[in-house]
Amino acid sequence: MTPKHSTNSKTELNAPENSSLSPLERMVLRLDAHFGISGPTDEETEESDGPVYIVTFPPNRGFSQQESNLASLYYTQGDYAKAEPLFRRSLAIREKALGPDHPDVATSLNNLAELYKAQGDYAKAEPLYRRALAIREKALGPDHPDVATSLNNLALLYEAQGDYAKAEPLYRRSLAIWEKALGPDHPDVATSLNNLAELYKAQGDYAKAEPLLRRALAIDEKALGPDHPNVAISLNNLASLYQAQGDYAKAEPLLRRALAILEKALGPNYPSVAASLNNLAELYRTQGDYAKAEPLYRRSLAIWEKALGPDHPDVATSLNNLAELYRTQGDYARAEPLFRRALAIQEKVLDPDHPDVATSLNNLASLYYTQGDYAKAEPLFRRSLAIREKALGPDHPDVATSLENLATLHRATKRSSEAQALEQRAAQIRAIKR
Repeated sequence: MTPKHSTNSKTELNAPENSSLSPLERMVLRLDAHFGISGPTDEETEESDGPVYIVTFPPNRGFSQQESNLASLYYTQGDYAKAEPLFRRSLAIREKALGPDHPDVATSLNNLAELYKAQGDYAKAEPLYRRALAIREKALGPDHPDVATSLNNLALLYEAQGDYAKAEPLYRRSLAIWEKALGPDHPDVATSLNNLAELYKAQGDYAKAEPLLRRALAIDEKALGPDHPNVAISLNNLASLYQAQGDYAKAEPLLRRALAILEKALGPNYPSVAASLNNLAELYRTQGDYAKAEPLYRRSLAIWEKALGPDHPDVATSLNNLAELYRTQGDYARAEPLFRRALAIQEKVLDPDHPDVATSLNNLASLYYTQGDYAKAEPLFRRSLAIREKALGPDHPDVATSLENLATLHRATKRSSEAQALEQRAAQIRAIKR
């Protein structure tokens, strides 16, 4: 058994089998459909992780349009330390000017919650999402589209924490509101279908996920045309499902079509193109076609660095992915500096207890384990476990992964009793119905 390795898309973890070891976690950049930071316009925008539903900022009430734009810019760039005070100031100004129960206050609460979620600070994010939802339900009624947005965002938070039982009814209610308010063929309905399907995919319920993803794709193609970026997102998500099922023949043409759409619509150097390149590279890596995967990973990394700067969290993700490719090929000398740089970026720009930091620690530890350097690997595995327990809770599947990895190391170092205790705890987590 070998440790599970990680490469990520925000915090989603997929775990394909690698060699004879226990499956290595992989953090996979996912073109994700979700409703996120509320920006200064009422248009839909496309960012690296998919369409973000934008709620209009009100006219200047002490918080300038420039400051609004700047806060959103810092967030997009991954500069959360600069974004936070601006989002907090926006919230304070709106609460004072409009009262605590105004819908615009809910928008500011949502934005600040999104920031904390991006940092992995779920404990701070949840009450803000919940308060935003309560304000919107009271001010706008239970069936308003903005209520659906809040439900969706809270569901995404619970999904990130592995609490699928809490996430599902929120996704389903959000979808019902969108269908009622906008009709069954609206692009926002497609986004909700994508999100619910991704939840089912995370649970391994592919039979439930596939018809939702196929319906989302059909809606996007009909409503937006075959070459719209949202169509690429739906294609990507359906391909991801097929890849999870090992049906690479179905996945590849969808990923290639998604990439072609994004390159045509957005240009060759847009972050969403980088994510799409990464996903196609991951498919080839999974199939063992490293010669095809490497140039795609390297191009993806170059786009991220140029578009977002060398210290953005998405750059760290790309570094992890390229490093994992080299690790899989046994090229440890090339893998290590990439893993170490990814970890350094995340420790610099994210909360020290962010799940992505745990993933990078796990990856570097797995590299050392593979090389037989158990003394270097163990403290990294332990720190990864501690972060996950704190950030995600003691019963999260990623905690089980860390326990299994540490158990693997204990067995390799002839500590069978300690390994057995860790394995038993991991098994108990795996047995939880979610």
